[in-house]
Amino acid sequence: MDITETSQHSLLARFSEFLAQQIGLHFPPERECDLLRGIEAAARDFGFQDAGACMQWLLSTPLDRNRIEILACHLTVGETYFFRDPQVFEALKMHILPALIQSRRSYGQTFRLWSAGCATGEEAYSLAILVQRMIPDFKQWHITILATDINPHALAKAESGSYGEWSFRNAPIWLKSGYFRPIENGRYEIIPSVREMVTFAYLNLMEDAYPSPINNTNAMDIIFCRNVMMYFKPGQATQVMRRHCLTLVDGGWLVINPTEAYRTMTETMDMVNFSGTVLYQKIASGTTPGSVESSQARPEPLEQIRIDPAATKRPSRKPELVAVDKASFPSRSSDYGLALTLFQQGRYAEASAQAVRLLSSWKTKVQAMTLLARIDANKGDLAGARQWCMQAINADCLNPAGHYLMAIVLLEQGRTDDSMQELKRTLYLDPDYVLAYFTLATLYRQLGRHKEAGKHFENALLLLDALPPEEVLPEAEGMTAGRLAEIIHTLCDQEKSA
Repeated sequence: MDITETSQHSLLARFSEFLAQQIGLHFPPERECDLLRGIEAAARDFGFQDAGACMQWLLSTPLDRNRIEILACHLTVGETYFFRDPQVFEALKMHILPALIQSRRSYGQTFRLWSAGCATGEEAYSLAILVQRMIPDFKQWHITILATDINPHALAKAESGSYGEWSFRNAPIWLKSGYFRPIENGRYEIIPSVREMVTFAYLNLMEDAYPSPINNTNAMDIIFCRNVMMYFKPGQATQVMRRHCLTLVDGGWLVINPTEAYRTMTETMDMVNFSGTVLYQKIASGTTPGSVESSQARPEPLEQIRIDPAATKRPSRKPELVAVDKASFPSRSSDYGLALTLFQQGRYAEASAQAVRLLSSWKTKVQAMTLLARIDANKGDLAGARQWCMQAINADCLNPAGHYLMAIVLLEQGRTDDSMQELKRTLYLDPDYVLAYFTLATLYRQLGRHKEAGKHFENALLLLDALPPEEVLPEAEGMTAGRLAEIIHTLCDQEKSA
């Protein structure tokens, strides 16, 4: 660097603070060498020979999506291996998964796992392999394994499913022969049945909204988030931990490095000791902290209202034949605003009670029903969420929010075709419902129908471009128009490079 040592330290300190504010990456003074090494590598990608000049340039303007991704590639560590921390996987195999599988066999045969900060994918694939070994009929289950990271290069490697010998160090002896096939250059490719179980996605833990059905981060049974908190300042790490706790269902499990947990754990999590490791369980109301059996807790149905199965019959009047008068929809009352705030804070019991009180008023009835559906969905009670969606649709078949939420619930139940039909109904009722375009596009993308996906992504971007970037989208759990546009651009760029 063509600057003095003192000014170098000053510039690095300023840049470290900038990174912490912009994308949550924290480099304390003792990690200054790591920061300098990373920015020197990133400078070349930005077209700079000098790291100091590159930092000055980055400090001059807010970071956009492309700059964040380049920085993440060089400033985060994507190094991991299969079945890392065997004591954790042993606790899952012997204690947590057996109880979860037994309870879900009689409750929908579904469960959800999230590898947050998945790096190059070894952790997520290890979870998928463990699930296959423990559930012989796993193809009859609806199993979600979400793997997210801020580093697009790491995600690309994860999606390829190709690994060298270094990823198998300390791995079980049966791993390569049972779940990989050898390819060229001494590498191994994971078998399709495992790869298909995992969904990889870009997600910034400091910036993106979660829990949210939009990015599939709601109602998780198990979250892995190891060696991620070290990148955040203490206040930011606590914020991420709080959101992870909201993402878990009652009795759900959080796998985090114990050295990171001591400064971030909230009062809603209980430390549970297993042989050789410590995991954290979300405390469910009415259970004894520290008991593995509390993972069986299911959300209790609301007692204030009885849902008559006969009332779930769709109205004979088809929504497609009716013109929509958006002005007829009721505005949000202050009472509904309180219920919504409680929901956003993760205070689901209080939010439910407040929403139930609103059911007696025709002005807020449908809003209350859709909010109750969102609450149940975030708690993992998909049956309850679907019932509330049906009630909302029966009460007002012209309200697009009910159809959109029904689509999300059906999607989480593995009913993709039915979900797509509800999304199309949503768009007929409200052609400006941007989340419906986005969700439909992602479904077409997963089905390999890239032309249709591109068309719906394009429609979503046209609507988003007309909104202020900072505007929060309705039913989007706090996601802004600008952030959703960035996510769509990232997905489209991945399509082009595939």
